[in-house]
Amino acid sequence: MQQESIFITEGDEQLHLRHIWQREGGVPIFMLHGLIENGFIFYTEKGKGLACYLAEQGFDVYVADLRGRGKSKPAISANSVFGQFEAITRDIPLFLKKIQQLNPQKIHLIAHSWGGVLMSSFLARYPQWLDKVHSKTCFASKRVVTANTFEAYFKMAFMWRYIAPIVAKKNGYFDAKKYRFGSDSETKQSLKESIAWVIPGNKWHDLVDGFNYHTAAQNVTWPPTWHLTGVSDYALGHQQDVKLFIDECNNHNAKFTVLSKKAGDKVNYDHINILTHPQAVNDHFPKLALWLKESPFRATKD
Repeated sequence: MQQESIFITEGDEQLHLRHIWQREGGVPIFMLHGLIENGFIFYTEKGKGLACYLAEQGFDVYVADLRGRGKSKPAISANSVFGQFEAITRDIPLFLKKIQQLNPQKIHLIAHSWGGVLMSSFLARYPQWLDKVHSKTCFASKRVVTANTFEAYFKMAFMWRYIAPIVAKKNGYFDAKKYRFGSDSETKQSLKESIAWVIPGNKWHDLVDGFNYHTAAQNVTWPPTWHLTGVSDYALGHQQDVKLFIDECNNHNAKFTVLSKKAGDKVNYDHINILTHPQAVNDHFPKLALWLKESPFRATKD
């Protein structure tokens, strides 16, 4: 297996894209992380994680670090003024254009948590990209949090909507890793935009230019889509909120799976270990690899 870092210059920013492959000519996969995370949710430099597993199965894998996160430069600081608008309208298109230059085949899209919202927003806003997409897979992706659990209250109502903005106002940004709430930082703008979207009842509209993602999504012919979440995800990807997101996207043909021991898995997966648990390579990773290999032919038949 081989790995390399690719950097894409965007003004004063350098966006990092991790390329992982084992054989030349594989079908490309683009992976996108969520909030207070970075690309390491999908891979390690020692060859572990979903990205490395899929590279072993013959895919040509590319893992993004959104601007300011992971190995993208410079890291988020009090001087960072960008948010999810830039992720949707600049970062994702730049990543995909670079991948298309390196491997012009149709691509699979895989996202974790809020990355699934950003990815879906991108496709709704730029439907011309749909012809270049084989499939879309979302791990624990939701737009609103309605789960009535203590974990949901603590992580979303208290930490994300109350504590994080206070810290960001004081320091100029939210260093989630410092406060042991995540693996990376968020800007004040990305906090503002994500909080506005995650509250039940709030519209799926862009806070910067007013673009109506909800209306646009109703007219999208989505590629073969698979949503997975863990039965022990009680807050950030609760199964009822994942279902709400599927419905909001008008993606009624999407496949939906809750990973649990009851369903035959070895682990009752949660929001993070759905991608990082050692048993994932025996539970859902092989099923996903098979589904990805089949999805282009399924789309052609449909």
